Amino acid sequence: MTEQDIPAEPSEDPVTGIRNIGPAMARALAEAGITTAEALRRVGADDAYARMIATGMKPHFIGYYALVMGLQRRPWNDCRGEEKTALRRRFDALSAGAAGSAPGIERLLDEIGTGRRR
Repeated sequence: MTEQDIPAEPSEDPVTGIRNIGPAMARALAEAGITTAEALRRVGADDAYARMIATGMKPHFIGYYALVMGLQRRPWNDCRGEEKTALRRRFDALSAGAAGSAPGIERLLDEIGTGRRR
């Protein structure tokens, strides 16, 4: 068995090894300090997404629930009905928490929709 045949340790697996996570989401996660699949599983979707928002990423519901579904090893579009409604409530709470944490003028600009361009 060569070195190439030895599977990477779970802690070394990239986040793109998780279903639904592509290069753009991987970059956003890396900016939030999450670079491995194990780290993402450990912090969970809500904390990871809150960290991404804190780095300046604009929140998108589809990205959030794709992350949640990916951590459950499900297709991104497998979220429907009451489950999707519950996820929307969680997403809204995360987004509201991020908007409320912006300092002074930034928070006000975000509230009226003229905040920083991302």
